[in-house]
Amino acid sequence: MKYLMLIYGNEQVWNSVDADGFARLVAEVDAFNAELRESGELVDSQGLESRPRAVRVVGGAPVVTDGPYLEAKEYVGSYFVVDVADEERALEIARSYPALRHSRGLGGGIEVWPLVDHDG
Repeated sequence: MKYLMLIYGNEQVWNSVDADGFARLVAEVDAFNAELRESGELVDSQGLESRPRAVRVVGGAPVVTDGPYLEAKEYVGSYFVVDVADEERALEIARSYPALRHSRGLGGGIEVWPLVDHDG
């Protein structure tokens, strides 16, 4: 079953890592992704360029806003998709994501979303 992992945080979390620490974190995430790719579990992984834009219907017309979480300080910064045997394995992968330890109580985390299986 496939799971979408949304990595979210805020500027305070992401800016709390100095340049050397950030380079180490990127290397750890690259190794994390390589390990999942080698096991055949990684389907896709992408960072998101910037804050999202949202389109909502207001007064019968679509309106573009700064994002679905305008008042929230946290937003999705990247995602990855895994194809694993069960939810337990998906949660195990989420718990091992290297960037989680950098939140230092400032927020952020990973949301684990099961994807609809149109083939099963």
